Amino acid sequence: MSWSRSRVRFKTPAARRVLTGVAALALATPLAACQGSDTGPGAVAPAAGSGTGSAAPAAAVDPVRIHLNVKRGATDVPVDRILEVSATGGSLDSVQVSSHAGDLPGTLSQDGSSWTAGARLEPGRRYVVTSVAHRSDGQQVTRKAHFRAQDLTLDQQTYASVAPLEGETVGVGMPVIVTFDVPVTDKASIEKHMSVSASPRQPGSWHWISDTEVHWRPRTYWKAGSDVSVNVDVNSVPAGAGIYGQEDRHVDFHIGDAHVYKVNLQTDELRAFSNGKLLRTIPVTAGKDGFTTRSGTKVIIEKFKSKRMDSETIGIGKNSPEYYNLADVKYAMRLTYSGEFLHAAPWSVASQGYDNVSHGCTGMSTENAKWLFDLSRRGDVVEYTGTDRPMTLTNGYGDWNESYSEWKQGSALA
Repeated sequence: MSWSRSRVRFKTPAARRVLTGVAALALATPLAACQGSDTGPGAVAPAAGSGTGSAAPAAAVDPVRIHLNVKRGATDVPVDRILEVSATGGSLDSVQVSSHAGDLPGTLSQDGSSWTAGARLEPGRRYVVTSVAHRSDGQQVTRKAHFRAQDLTLDQQTYASVAPLEGETVGVGMPVIVTFDVPVTDKASIEKHMSVSASPRQPGSWHWISDTEVHWRPRTYWKAGSDVSVNVDVNSVPAGAGIYGQEDRHVDFHIGDAHVYKVNLQTDELRAFSNGKLLRTIPVTAGKDGFTTRSGTKVIIEKFKSKRMDSETIGIGKNSPEYYNLADVKYAMRLTYSGEFLHAAPWSVASQGYDNVSHGCTGMSTENAKWLFDLSRRGDVVEYTGTDRPMTLTNGYGDWNESYSEWKQGSALA
């Protein structure tokens, strides 16, 4: 038998290994070349460990890569950054973003491709991100990263105070008032993160009174019995000029009966209505010439069973013949910042119902004042008519002295 050599080019290493095995077997047992073979084209490779042939290589598995939208190890990540974590080459099982003050809330997408934080970052806080994912072969992997949010001084943060108070019951004219301790210049940014909802639902709008005060009122007076929720979600939200919101606020309050008092300064009487029903007509006296009581819609701001009233607080000095200093005025309810009150005025009973003799307040008998005081709460409405001196938007809770179309123009998002 003679052998001749010929050069054969095989495209794959596996093909080379198969042929090498066949050639070796032929050299060892020449007669086998005339028998049938299971190592020809299309044959199944033997299983690993069978003792015949070589083991097949394992299928390649893509590595899992975890991506953050902040730089790992960064020490000045902006506090308004919404942290996002995503994965390629696998799916996220869980993401924990922890700090010494607790975990940052977040939501994992249904397909496990991403996780998004449900809150912004806290100033100066160090965060550790622990991400657990699984590869395409099912094996779990864990990755960790850390970073620190930018630090802020108190002067770089603005804190929001909210009225009404949590759980308070107020009248149908009470606006929602948010007051900031550091001025807000990017009002649109802040307003986007504030909301008011009521049950039953009532449309309304924000209106900026100043850089530090914004009000929300419904289109018409609140519906009696409403429940209202205020969300001021401004923590770490840019407020302009390098200032950020400090802490979120949430307040729930209740609207009581619809108390609306109608004061006619031509007839000098106050008619007290509750839920549309007239309860009592009260003789009153109001501001005399030079001290005219304002006409328009006012809202009770605060109540005092006893109040000192000193004319110097409204610009009437001790040398004026109009000066007064009354130590114990009963059942006083403030209507304006400039000093208009409803209160007991036993010294002017003879004029009540007939003439206006006060310095701008609305006086009535002690018995009537006590009755009205006991009925009333902050936010109740007092509507004045009969004078040519108008109530203004900012002199108390003057929100109702603009039409709703005018009011809406005070929104930064109008």
